[in-house]
Amino acid sequence: MKQSMTLIPTLREVPADADVKSHQLLLKAGFIRQNASGIYSFLPLGKRVLQKIESIVREEMDGAGAVELLMPALQQAELWQESGRWYTYGPELMRLRDRNDREFALGATHEEVITSLVRDEVKSYKKLPLTLYQIQTKFRDEKRPRFGLLRGREFIMKDAYSFHSSQESLDLIYDKLFQAYSNIFSRCGLNFRAVIADSGAMGGKDTHEFMVLSEIGEDTIAYSDTSKYAANIEMAPVNADYVKSDEALQGLEKVLTENQKSIEDVSSFLNVSSEKCIKSLLFKVDDQFVLVLVRGDHEVNDIKLKNLFEAGSVEMADPHETKTVLSCPVGSLGPIGIQNVQIVADQAIKAIVNGVCGANEEHYHYVNVNPERDFEVKQYADLRFIKEGDISPDGQGKIVFAKGIEVGHVFKLGTRYSEAMNATYLDENGKAQPMIMGCYGIGVSRTLAAVAEQFNDENGLVWPAKIAPFDLHLIAINMKDEIQSSFASELYDQLKQNRFDVLFDDRQERPGVKFADSDLIGLPIRITVGKRASEGIVEVKIRNTGEMLEVSKEELMATLTNLMKNL
Repeated sequence: MKQSMTLIPTLREVPADADVKSHQLLLKAGFIRQNASGIYSFLPLGKRVLQKIESIVREEMDGAGAVELLMPALQQAELWQESGRWYTYGPELMRLRDRNDREFALGATHEEVITSLVRDEVKSYKKLPLTLYQIQTKFRDEKRPRFGLLRGREFIMKDAYSFHSSQESLDLIYDKLFQAYSNIFSRCGLNFRAVIADSGAMGGKDTHEFMVLSEIGEDTIAYSDTSKYAANIEMAPVNADYVKSDEALQGLEKVLTENQKSIEDVSSFLNVSSEKCIKSLLFKVDDQFVLVLVRGDHEVNDIKLKNLFEAGSVEMADPHETKTVLSCPVGSLGPIGIQNVQIVADQAIKAIVNGVCGANEEHYHYVNVNPERDFEVKQYADLRFIKEGDISPDGQGKIVFAKGIEVGHVFKLGTRYSEAMNATYLDENGKAQPMIMGCYGIGVSRTLAAVAEQFNDENGLVWPAKIAPFDLHLIAINMKDEIQSSFASELYDQLKQNRFDVLFDDRQERPGVKFADSDLIGLPIRITVGKRASEGIVEVKIRNTGEMLEVSKEELMATLTNLMKNL
């Protein structure tokens, strides 16, 4: 591709609204342009990277036995109403009406469409298992689009769905696609971890997220410093061994703690450690209120609370609700004397001796509080977030935190959608059974941004060879020079004949502009035709190391072939 004949509008200044590296560089290097908040055009270079990623995705999905199809982006509301998600998915679902006043949604995901398709076409166990996938634009009305392609309202996604007649079959395909995902992200050059995750609005229980390690990641990964264990922080179980003190129990006493509301305030005021304080928080779990107790130095994990009650929704009660239900302000809550609300507690509460808690009266707390003697707990469970330094859930090493960008997610959905939408098959005995399902998503455009976030330097992007928009950047320093122009054009033809993908900078621009643009675009290898063109010598620069070589015309093809093998 000749650079003079394509659209690569590079910028010299960082756009004011771009606050992460990938967004800044993809804009500066002319890969994308914003059309509206969270909505982008992919310019020629960006489109080529997308195509490279999509090619890798297709190869690995096909290799795992999945078959590609394409479903409509415009989806009937009736299908979402069948699954129940029309009413629960939230404002992220873009809804609209046609001229006949029929309701539709722009596809945020395709569980409903694929389930309706397969239920109408597959009737027998003999047609199962079946795995189908598509690569398509998705739409979600994000409240706060940000970080460029990492959180947008329109994005490109690969979504796959598998259908089974047994749990064993689902487990087998899940493992195959898990490996396919690992292969995809490895081939894209990413530093990532597969972590245990929560399924959220998708339903199902067994699920993993594929997280690209990055300081700008919106998710926190808890992983072992010595083993392969990794989980989203909200899903990591706590296996702490809480040792109960053998100190003598003291008499319960109410003390004045005027204007001391937070755990830090109270522990400092009473000169006790936060580990001896009981933090009491009121939550609304579906339609009931629940008082949750954790140790003062711990935080309630609402996902664990949701899973404990198998609830549809969990949210912290607001100050007004707290005042109405328990007749006291948030800063004075405690479990003693509570009659009308169920109390659940984290396992660490069991070990507290002579602790501190709110007295359900403003400006007062209890000291010398002892669980079971002074209040009853309906149920103890693991209800807190894991902390750095905790023992890894697999018993190997200690927990370390890292930030991650989610680029892929695999779910075992079970019969969540097939039962709701009556997607059944006839088993060996001719009896109707609900299909067992799996769901597997990759953010293709998000993967592009994640690579840009990990692969860059102070001069621009540094693309891994397998997904770079071109293999080589051929630059003629002075196109007005007959020798340089002729030699560069000859090399361009030869490189293409040798099946190299080449971007040829044939523009009438100053050398500094060409070199700056080349570093910004970040192709794996740059070939410069300059003053030694008359000798048949070019300069070869490896982008990721900065190494430079002078190579003769006769040795160039062999040199490039060897270099590309090692990139």
